[in-house]
Amino acid sequence: MYSIAVENIHKDYRIYERPQDRLIELLTRKPRHNLFHVLQDISFTVLEGRSLGIIGDNGAGKSTLMKLLVGTLQPTSGNISIKGQVAALLELGAGFHPEFTGRRNIYLNAALLGVPDANIADMEREIIEFSELGDFIDRPVKTYSSGMYVRLAFSIATMVRPDVLVIDEALSVGDIAFQKKCVERMNEFRKQNKTMIFCSHSMYHVQELCDTAIWLEKGRIREIGESHLVVGNYEAYCNSRSVDHHEPLDINEVEDRKIKDCRVIYTMIRNLDGEEIDSIEPLTDVIMETKVEILADNLTCNFGFAIMRNLSEIMSAYLTTDLDDVPKGPFKKGEILTVRSRLNAVSMRVGEFHVLGGVADASGLLWYETKLSNLIKIKSNKGVGSVVMRVDWSVERD
Repeated sequence: MYSIAVENIHKDYRIYERPQDRLIELLTRKPRHNLFHVLQDISFTVLEGRSLGIIGDNGAGKSTLMKLLVGTLQPTSGNISIKGQVAALLELGAGFHPEFTGRRNIYLNAALLGVPDANIADMEREIIEFSELGDFIDRPVKTYSSGMYVRLAFSIATMVRPDVLVIDEALSVGDIAFQKKCVERMNEFRKQNKTMIFCSHSMYHVQELCDTAIWLEKGRIREIGESHLVVGNYEAYCNSRSVDHHEPLDINEVEDRKIKDCRVIYTMIRNLDGEEIDSIEPLTDVIMETKVEILADNLTCNFGFAIMRNLSEIMSAYLTTDLDDVPKGPFKKGEILTVRSRLNAVSMRVGEFHVLGGVADASGLLWYETKLSNLIKIKSNKGVGSVVMRVDWSVERD
């Protein structure tokens, strides 16, 4: 059964060039504004007991979507259906009266969440204890630091045991010790089969705390699916934004050489069964292969492969110049050579790359020709960072 159902949500804001244009528009009934589309055609569902992560760049519409879910904003069009009580931790200080003490704000916030006064009194001690505010609980919240705000807000939101918990990036301002307590409380919340919406720039926490994720881009859903898959694709996108993928890499043409001593026919990636592939699981072994045609007699060659994120960024290169056990010729005109190199435990965790295969002269300094493989994609997986390494573990007691 669905706990949250969002159907075709749109949220627009009217932008006026001058303040008086609002009054003129009201009197003349003629529009004097431009529409800014914050969210467009947003639809998704969340099952009971599941958690949803929301990720994306700044300005993508994440916070606006969170406010729509908790009801502090209303959509321009579309429907939002949420079953059960909702508690939210959004902007710092939201829902707090700055002149009230922390203790009075506990009663104010809990009452707004529909908790009877008698129950609030029972929860008060636990809320204060969890927030670790001590004597500050009887001081006005306008004197609180941002971290103290979050401590109190998170304590109230989770202690009232809502059916749906909505948490924005505000959690990140807490110190490490309190963040640990918050994560433990959120895990308890999940074990109780409650529904959670979590918005964060911490990809690790989104993967670990959320079952599914939504990637927002310019107010639209770019991708929705299992959290580790969506996060992996988002990280790959962030790592490669400096590259213009609308213009494919092309360094395969060498038109200025009047006479070629050899040419590269192709470069590709194969799995260990010999099949050409275009995607790789991290930490698997693959074969880099290039085929070369010799165009001159008595030719001595060196061979090389390079893993390229883009034309200006070589991630890793492998050359035969210092390898005595690799045949380097001399070769005869007309010979076809297939050069292979086994790449063990591919260490990229996210992203896309090309393999560049090439053939050089005997010194390894003059490259006769190079050719790129097709684009190779790393399959999304859980983890943090752009690389992953094969490691062994041991734990010993002294």
